[in-house]
Amino acid sequence: MKPITAIPADSLAGGAARTPSTRWALAGLSLAMLLSSLGTSIANVALPTLARVFDASFQEVQWIVLAYLLAITTLIVSVGRLGDLMGRRRLLLDGILLFTVASALCGVAPTLPLLIAARAAQGLGAAIMMALAMALIGETVPKAGTGRAMGLLGTMSAIGTALGPSLGGVLIAGFGWRAIFLVTVPLGLVAFFLTYRHLPADRREKAISQAGFDTSGMVTLVLTLAAYALAMTVGRGGFGPLNIALLVAAGVGIGLFAWVEARAPSPLIRLGMFREPGLAASLAMAALVSTVMMATFVVGPFHLAHGLGLDAALVGAALSIGPLVAALTGVPAGRVTDRFGSRRVTVTGLVAMSAGAGLLAMLPATLGVAGYVAPIAIVTIGYALFQTANNTAVMTDVHPDQRGVISGMLNLSRNLGLITGASFMGAVFALGTAAPDLTTAAPEAIATGMRITFGVAAVLIIAALSLAVGRRGAAMSAWPSRNAA
Repeated sequence: MKPITAIPADSLAGGAARTPSTRWALAGLSLAMLLSSLGTSIANVALPTLARVFDASFQEVQWIVLAYLLAITTLIVSVGRLGDLMGRRRLLLDGILLFTVASALCGVAPTLPLLIAARAAQGLGAAIMMALAMALIGETVPKAGTGRAMGLLGTMSAIGTALGPSLGGVLIAGFGWRAIFLVTVPLGLVAFFLTYRHLPADRREKAISQAGFDTSGMVTLVLTLAAYALAMTVGRGGFGPLNIALLVAAGVGIGLFAWVEARAPSPLIRLGMFREPGLAASLAMAALVSTVMMATFVVGPFHLAHGLGLDAALVGAALSIGPLVAALTGVPAGRVTDRFGSRRVTVTGLVAMSAGAGLLAMLPATLGVAGYVAPIAIVTIGYALFQTANNTAVMTDVHPDQRGVISGMLNLSRNLGLITGASFMGAVFALGTAAPDLTTAAPEAIATGMRITFGVAAVLIIAALSLAVGRRGAAMSAWPSRNAA
């Protein structure tokens, strides 16, 4: 089987109809995105079971989740740049294959250390899939349909996130914990076949020399991001001397990375890109919005279970509303973006998010589940609009030689926002309740903490909205040409 010949994306602009091969290629990219998000969410539900199976503490088994998250966060920019250099289709196929093999190894791992190592390898494969699936949109679909394609990727990511806990619970109950990893193996093989058969061939193969790939920059960035991610995640909500030391190390690493990149002949990230207001604003908005979205996962379970007194089944049903709404609105958000333009839709999405967060901060607990679900639906719809429009604004006109690294930076901004949100918004909620133990806090304290948390969330969204409004319309089309490789 031979892949179809590459068709320049620019020649497809203007609304040319998608061919069957294009549809199947997009299906392969979408499945790759679903697998990477499913890998994140499906393992969490298995942690209590794995702690019993391996006779390990929670601090030990949580590395099953952290290894995957750290691999994605630390490597996603580097693999994006590597795809720009060696060929995105080629590296994506390698990433899907690595994810599939690592999933099988997770499913047969006899010890906890081997399972954690396999999860790290699985996370590397997921980082490749996340960065390059978005980057390859520009080479796969007509330019006029970029918004719809980005919306579809967002939908598949939301489906993977929503499906993980429920699917994982069913598989563990019926087939044991190994099934949650083995189930992704056939899906990975399908994704590999679709991308191999239908994805356009790389336009050219580039030799990777020492000057072509910034190894020093990659190592510095990986260590910096690892220090920050660990500072935000170790300690289960505590922030002790180790967290502070890691945060200081991350700060030093940022300065060292900037120094290395300024002197690199072929830098991993061109620092001049951050002087462009369009790209800088998009990355900052992505981080702020993701920080807020994490608040719904941190605060929601406590509000529903302890504030409203719902049982576990109702809590799960209420929490699934957000991902379900995101899955249903992703593709329509893409169509709206293609119709009205990314800048308008970005602003509209942020306005909706700020309104939803404001309602969560003001609505009394006496409204019950409806007082939580309705504002969360508004927040999620706004998030789907923002995410699709923001990604489209960045990726539509990006220079072909920079698509991988820019896609990696967008995904990195999102991941850093999620990591920061888990720590920062969790701390805001804990301080807002003024309770020594959240599990025993009174419903009134939980309600107070929730109002304060989403009040802060509304402020963060307003900050993102100010960036969107202040961004010049010409900024996004100007930076790629000035930073072309």
